[in-house]
Amino acid sequence: MTRSLDSLERARLSREARARIKAKVDEEVAALSLGGLRRSLEVTQEELSRSSSMTQSELSRIERRGDHRTSTLRRYVEALGGELEISAMIGGKRVKITDA
Repeated sequence: MTRSLDSLERARLSREARARIKAKVDEEVAALSLGGLRRSLEVTQEELSRSSSMTQSELSRIERRGDHRTSTLRRYVEALGGELEISAMIGGKRVKITDA
C-alpha cells in the first residue's frame, strides 16, 4: 500500500509539531526574498516607499529581481530598519565581507 507524505506526517507528527515545522519553513522561505522579508515584518510596499524614498513600482521591481546592486539592497534593508551584512561561507566558515 502506498501512502502519501501528508498521511505519513499526520500519522507520526502531532498537530503542534506540524505547526512548528510549517512556521520554521515559512520563516526560512521568507528570508529568501526581499518581498518575503518585508511581508514578515508586516510592512506594505506603500509604507516602505515612504521610508526608502523609492516609489512603490520601484520596490515591486526590486522584489521581483534576482540580481541586485549592493547599494540597492542596503537602501531597501535600511528602510525596513535593518542593516545589510554580506558574508560568504568558505570551507564551512562564515566570513563577513566589509567595505575596507
